[in-house]
Amino acid sequence: MCLQNKRSVIYVITAWLATFCISSAHAQVQTHAQAKANEMPTVILVRHAEKADDHATDPVLSPAGIARAEVLAATLKDAGVSAIITTPLKRTILTAQPLAKARGITPQVMPIARDGVAQHVQAVVAAIRKFGAGDVVLVVGHSNTVPAIIAALGGPAMPVICESDYANLFVLTADVAGGVRLIRAKYGQWSGVATNQDCK
Repeated sequence: MCLQNKRSVIYVITAWLATFCISSAHAQVQTHAQAKANEMPTVILVRHAEKADDHATDPVLSPAGIARAEVLAATLKDAGVSAIITTPLKRTILTAQPLAKARGITPQVMPIARDGVAQHVQAVVAAIRKFGAGDVVLVVGHSNTVPAIIAALGGPAMPVICESDYANLFVLTADVAGGVRLIRAKYGQWSGVATNQDCK
Protein backbone atom coordinates (compact mmCIF):
# COMPACT_ATOMS: atom_id res chain seq x y z
CA MET A 1 0.00 0.00 0.00
CA CYS A 2 1.42 3.40 -0.94
CA LEU A 3 2.07 6.08 1.66
CA GLN A 4 -0.83 8.19 0.43
CA ASN A 5 -3.29 5.30 0.80
CA LYS A 6 -1.94 4.50 4.25
CA ARG A 7 -2.49 8.12 5.29
CA SER A 8 -6.03 8.01 3.94
CA VAL A 9 -6.79 4.83 5.88
CA ILE A 10 -5.28 6.29 9.06
CA TYR A 11 -7.32 9.47 8.58
CA VAL A 12 -10.55 7.50 8.17
CA ILE A 13 -9.84 5.35 11.23
CA THR A 14 -8.92 8.40 13.30
CA ALA A 15 -12.07 10.21 12.23
CA TRP A 16 -14.17 7.15 13.02
CA LEU A 17 -12.60 6.80 16.45
CA ALA A 18 -13.19 10.48 17.19
CA THR A 19 -16.83 10.16 16.16
CA PHE A 20 -17.20 7.00 18.22
CA CYS A 21 -15.67 8.64 21.30
CA ILE A 22 -17.87 11.73 20.95
CA SER A 23 -20.95 9.56 20.50
CA SER A 24 -20.00 7.43 23.50
CA ALA A 25 -19.34 10.48 25.63
CA HIS A 26 -22.67 11.99 24.60
CA ALA A 27 -24.45 8.73 25.45
CA GLN A 28 -22.73 8.65 28.83
CA VAL A 29 -23.82 12.22 29.57
CA GLN A 30 -27.38 11.39 28.54
CA THR A 31 -27.35 8.23 30.63
CA HIS A 32 -26.00 10.15 33.64
CA ALA A 33 -28.65 12.85 33.23
CA GLN A 34 -31.35 10.24 32.92
CA ALA A 35 -30.04 8.44 35.99
CA LYS A 36 -30.03 11.68 37.99
CA ALA A 37 -33.54 12.45 36.81
CA ASN A 38 -34.73 9.00 37.74
CA GLU A 39 -33.44 9.45 41.29
CA MET A 40 -36.01 12.16 42.01
CA PRO A 41 -39.34 11.17 43.57
CA THR A 42 -42.64 12.46 42.30
CA VAL A 43 -43.55 15.47 44.43
CA ILE A 44 -47.13 16.67 44.90
CA LEU A 45 -47.54 20.10 46.47
CA VAL A 46 -50.68 21.79 47.76
CA ARG A 47 -51.42 24.78 49.89
CA HIS A 48 -53.33 24.04 53.08
CA ALA A 49 -57.13 24.00 52.80
CA GLU A 50 -59.39 26.87 53.87
CA LYS A 51 -58.67 28.06 57.39
CA ALA A 52 -61.21 29.13 60.00
CA ASP A 53 -61.74 32.86 60.34
CA ASP A 54 -61.42 32.87 64.10
CA HIS A 55 -58.49 35.32 64.33
CA ALA A 56 -56.35 32.65 65.99
CA THR A 57 -52.60 32.72 65.46
CA ASP A 58 -52.74 29.05 64.50
CA PRO A 59 -56.24 28.52 63.07
CA VAL A 60 -57.77 25.15 62.33
CA LEU A 61 -59.66 24.40 59.13
CA SER A 62 -63.05 25.86 58.35
CA PRO A 63 -65.91 23.53 57.35
CA ALA A 64 -64.95 24.19 53.71
CA GLY A 65 -61.35 23.35 54.57
CA ILE A 66 -62.31 20.11 56.27
CA ALA A 67 -64.29 19.14 53.18
CA ARG A 68 -61.34 20.02 50.93
CA ALA A 69 -58.98 17.87 53.02
CA GLU A 70 -61.30 14.92 52.45
CA VAL A 71 -61.38 15.68 48.73
CA LEU A 72 -57.57 15.77 48.68
CA ALA A 73 -57.47 12.32 50.25
CA ALA A 74 -59.94 11.01 47.68
CA THR A 75 -58.04 12.68 44.83
CA LEU A 76 -54.73 11.11 45.86
CA LYS A 77 -56.01 7.75 47.08
CA ASP A 78 -54.49 5.91 44.11
CA ALA A 79 -51.45 8.16 43.66
CA GLY A 80 -49.19 5.92 45.74
CA VAL A 81 -48.23 8.63 48.24
CA SER A 82 -45.49 7.17 50.43
CA ALA A 83 -44.48 10.23 52.48
CA ILE A 84 -46.10 13.45 53.65
CA ILE A 85 -44.39 16.66 54.72
CA THR A 86 -46.20 19.47 56.56
CA THR A 87 -45.38 22.51 58.65
CA PRO A 88 -46.16 22.59 62.41
CA LEU A 89 -49.23 24.76 61.80
CA LYS A 90 -52.59 23.09 62.33
CA ARG A 91 -54.00 24.03 58.93
CA THR A 92 -51.32 22.05 57.08
CA ILE A 93 -51.44 19.09 59.46
CA LEU A 94 -55.24 18.91 59.27
CA THR A 95 -55.19 19.19 55.47
CA ALA A 96 -52.91 16.15 55.28
CA GLN A 97 -54.66 14.21 58.03
CA PRO A 98 -57.33 12.31 56.03
CA LEU A 99 -54.81 11.03 53.48
CA ALA A 100 -52.22 10.26 56.16
CA LYS A 101 -54.80 8.23 58.06
CA ALA A 102 -55.93 6.38 54.95
CA ARG A 103 -52.36 5.56 53.94
CA GLY A 104 -51.06 4.83 57.43
CA ILE A 105 -48.41 7.54 57.13
CA THR A 106 -47.00 9.66 59.93
CA PRO A 107 -46.32 13.08 58.36
CA GLN A 108 -42.89 14.60 58.71
CA VAL A 109 -43.34 18.01 60.33
CA MET A 110 -40.77 20.57 59.20
CA PRO A 111 -40.30 23.61 61.46
CA ILE A 112 -40.99 27.05 60.03
CA ALA A 113 -40.43 30.49 61.53
CA ARG A 114 -42.00 33.74 60.38
CA ASP A 115 -38.59 35.02 59.30
CA GLY A 116 -37.19 31.61 58.37
CA VAL A 117 -39.01 30.68 55.17
CA ALA A 118 -35.75 30.19 53.26
CA GLN A 119 -34.44 27.78 55.89
CA HIS A 120 -37.75 25.91 55.88
CA VAL A 121 -37.64 25.55 52.09
CA GLN A 122 -34.09 24.22 52.24
CA ALA A 123 -35.05 21.71 54.92
CA VAL A 124 -38.07 20.50 52.94
CA VAL A 125 -36.00 20.10 49.77
CA ALA A 126 -33.34 18.17 51.70
CA ALA A 127 -36.04 15.87 53.11
CA ILE A 128 -37.51 15.30 49.65
CA ARG A 129 -34.13 14.44 48.15
CA LYS A 130 -33.79 11.57 50.63
CA PHE A 131 -36.48 9.78 48.67
CA GLY A 132 -35.91 8.24 45.27
CA ALA A 133 -37.54 6.94 42.15
CA GLY A 134 -40.83 5.23 42.85
CA ASP A 135 -41.57 7.36 45.91
CA VAL A 136 -44.40 9.87 45.89
CA VAL A 137 -44.09 12.73 48.39
CA LEU A 138 -46.97 15.04 49.31
CA VAL A 139 -45.98 18.47 50.61
CA VAL A 140 -48.65 20.57 52.31
CA GLY A 141 -47.45 24.12 52.67
CA HIS A 142 -48.47 27.75 52.49
CA SER A 143 -49.09 30.36 49.82
CA ASN A 144 -45.48 31.55 50.01
CA THR A 145 -43.67 28.26 50.69
CA VAL A 146 -45.18 26.10 47.93
CA PRO A 147 -43.86 28.26 45.04
CA ALA A 148 -40.48 28.55 46.75
CA ILE A 149 -40.18 24.78 47.17
CA ILE A 150 -41.11 24.25 43.51
CA ALA A 151 -38.36 26.65 42.42
CA ALA A 152 -35.81 25.10 44.80
CA LEU A 153 -36.49 21.67 43.30
CA GLY A 154 -35.72 22.98 39.82
CA GLY A 155 -39.20 23.99 38.76
CA PRO A 156 -40.16 27.37 37.31
CA ALA A 157 -40.25 30.57 39.34
CA MET A 158 -43.81 31.25 40.44
CA PRO A 159 -45.59 34.08 42.21
CA VAL A 160 -47.13 33.69 45.64
CA ILE A 161 -50.46 31.85 45.57
CA CYS A 162 -53.48 34.15 45.96
CA GLU A 163 -54.91 34.32 49.45
CA SER A 164 -58.34 33.24 48.17
CA ASP A 165 -57.09 30.24 46.19
CA TYR A 166 -56.88 26.85 47.88
CA ALA A 167 -57.52 24.61 44.88
CA ASN A 168 -54.06 24.42 43.28
CA LEU A 169 -52.36 21.04 43.04
CA PHE A 170 -48.83 20.94 41.64
CA VAL A 171 -46.94 17.83 40.56
CA LEU A 172 -43.19 17.81 39.93
CA THR A 173 -41.74 14.90 38.01
CA ALA A 174 -38.30 14.24 36.57
CA ASP A 175 -37.75 14.41 32.82
CA VAL A 176 -35.22 12.41 30.79
CA ALA A 177 -33.02 15.47 30.30
CA GLY A 178 -32.25 15.63 34.00
CA GLY A 179 -34.62 18.50 34.75
CA VAL A 180 -38.09 18.58 36.20
CA ARG A 181 -41.53 19.00 34.69
CA LEU A 182 -44.31 20.87 36.46
CA ILE A 183 -47.94 19.84 36.08
CA ARG A 184 -50.51 22.23 37.48
CA ALA A 185 -54.04 21.09 38.28
CA LYS A 186 -57.02 21.94 40.45
CA TYR A 187 -58.83 19.77 42.98
CA GLY A 188 -62.03 20.22 44.90
CA GLN A 189 -64.26 23.24 44.56
CA TRP A 190 -62.45 26.15 42.97
CA SER A 191 -62.59 28.80 45.66
CA GLY A 192 -62.15 31.72 43.26
CA VAL A 193 -58.95 33.58 42.50
CA ALA A 194 -58.32 37.24 43.15
CA THR A 195 -57.68 39.46 40.15
CA ASN A 196 -54.29 40.47 41.53
CA GLN A 197 -51.77 39.57 38.84
CA ASP A 198 -49.01 39.22 41.44
CA CYS A 199 -50.43 35.93 42.66
CA LYS A 200 -51.78 32.81 40.96
